[in-house]
Amino acid sequence: MARIKIDLDRRVGELDRRVFGGFIEHLGRCIYGGVFDEGSPLSDERGYRLDVLEAAKGLRTPILRWPGGNFVSGYHWTDGIGPREERPRKTELAWLTEESNRFGTDEFIEYCRLLGTEPYICVNMGTGTMDEAQAWVEYCNGTGDTYWADLRRKNGHAEPHNVRYWGLGNEMYGEWQIGALSAEDYVKKAREFAKVMKWTDPTIELVGCGLSGLADWDRVVIEGLAPFVDYHSIHIYTGSDDYWSNVLAPHQADRALRAMHAMIERARYEQRIDHPIHVAYDEWNVWFRERGQTSGLEERYNLSDALAVATYINVFARNCETVKIANLAQMVNVIAPIFTNEEGLFLQTIYHPLRLCAEHMQEVVLDAHVDCETHDLSTEASSWPHRVSDMGPFDLLDVSATCDATGSALTLVVVNRDPDRATQTTIQLADSSFEGDAAAYEVTGKDPGSINDFGHPTVGVDERSVQTTGSSLEHSFPACSVTVLRARLAT
Repeated sequence: MARIKIDLDRRVGELDRRVFGGFIEHLGRCIYGGVFDEGSPLSDERGYRLDVLEAAKGLRTPILRWPGGNFVSGYHWTDGIGPREERPRKTELAWLTEESNRFGTDEFIEYCRLLGTEPYICVNMGTGTMDEAQAWVEYCNGTGDTYWADLRRKNGHAEPHNVRYWGLGNEMYGEWQIGALSAEDYVKKAREFAKVMKWTDPTIELVGCGLSGLADWDRVVIEGLAPFVDYHSIHIYTGSDDYWSNVLAPHQADRALRAMHAMIERARYEQRIDHPIHVAYDEWNVWFRERGQTSGLEERYNLSDALAVATYINVFARNCETVKIANLAQMVNVIAPIFTNEEGLFLQTIYHPLRLCAEHMQEVVLDAHVDCETHDLSTEASSWPHRVSDMGPFDLLDVSATCDATGSALTLVVVNRDPDRATQTTIQLADSSFEGDAAAYEVTGKDPGSINDFGHPTVGVDERSVQTTGSSLEHSFPACSVTVLRARLAT
């Protein structure tokens, strides 16, 4: 018998809704054929796929990152504004394709408004210049009688776009990146970009380009950019054909976020930085089957991947004082929860925990005590350096607990990583009691390898009522499942 104990007075911090953010890049069919599909009977007159839009709305995405990703390091934003038929078609070197530029800044902003999300733009620090980055900020946010603000108005947007979040380049540490730099050279360049961008609009918030949170690059960049940035990004993807490695690998993010917290606090202390600096985990997902490909990246997700994705979200909750923004990479077709063809779409397995968590998790994170069986991982999590074999043993139940500010609504996200057995569990409240029955939303399937496809949704969500008794309830979490448990509490 497992036990989860919840004390409403043991509050960790506030869960920022921006951890449910998304990401779209000019890669494969993410934008063209996904978000934006001109001429399709499923699109509106502007080219936006309406079925994709409705599915994306279900994820309650509060912030959306664009245009990359590797793509941005060769992207000149002025190619993507003005009349579409006049925009240049260009060779795209990050993913070795051709870019039509028919989806650009104004289309992205319009899509964000349709989706009800905040835009987050990453600037080109590969082939781009600081003048180009400054002009992009002025085009989006300028209110004066200047060339770039007037050009936005000429293009049909009288009011400023008010883009608050700006990233200073993407993965500039990587040899695959156009214009890759050493950490020291990146800091020198990013400081100058940051100055002119902030001088143009002092209200914007800047994201420095981080690595994994566990590299010397992160230390050098944090120390060099602390006076200029509001966030430091990290990117960690995980995934493995081995079941245990796959579902446990997201704990590497736990370690990375703890390390980043220490680096940031040290830099702020030593440099007497008054403003807070948080982590923007602006690319994350399960990604290994299509790893190393230069196009497509149309990963097909199974039930074990859904467990890994839910574990990531629990990690973000447990580290809520450090990570304030997270962006699932990506939203449609490319390593994504939504998958389309010319006739429609289906929801991949990972869509369901993403939707349930965004819909039901509350604003206050609680320190849940978990007593259950464990698993010791003695092999590498994958062929990548993001291993967790030196961590653990790991609880078979991975749990996050959140409540509302008044303590009257409680949500548990429980990932049962035992692939074969349900786990009978007692959930016990300290100094509180349940009010009425609880609701359990369970993401389950036939086995860990179950996948969804067009017309064949083998992994979905089952909803059932759970009886409560005073300050406790008993629940059996199915094998290989994600359960979001929602309950009302007496106040």
